[in-house]
Amino acid sequence: MATATRIIQRLRNFLAGHDLQAKLQLRYEEISKRTQPPPKLPEGPSHKYAYNYYFSRDGRRESVPPTVVMSPQKAITAGSQVAEAPKLPVAPGDVYKEPQLSTDQPYL
Repeated sequence: MATATRIIQRLRNFLAGHDLQAKLQLRYEEISKRTQPPPKLPEGPSHKYAYNYYFSRDGRRESVPPTVVMSPQKAITAGSQVAEAPKLPVAPGDVYKEPQLSTDQPYL
């Protein structure tokens, strides 16, 4: 827009209804501030002061297998044996049948 002549600039501003050159560099209202507050990050494996070795900083190494909170099998206490009926295995559903093609439109 700086290469346009004064006559073209005034004509363009008149047709646009406002000055197109005014505050051209500040056309965004959501400009971030120059000084940013420090981030609030949760502490991780690298925030320790001692024993912070390179091999132990990997967060994937700190993962452990899941702990069993409750077992799906019922625990039998000593002296009490309950005779339960055996559960039948789950039977599969009906066999899939392919839908038949329509015969009134032979070229599909």
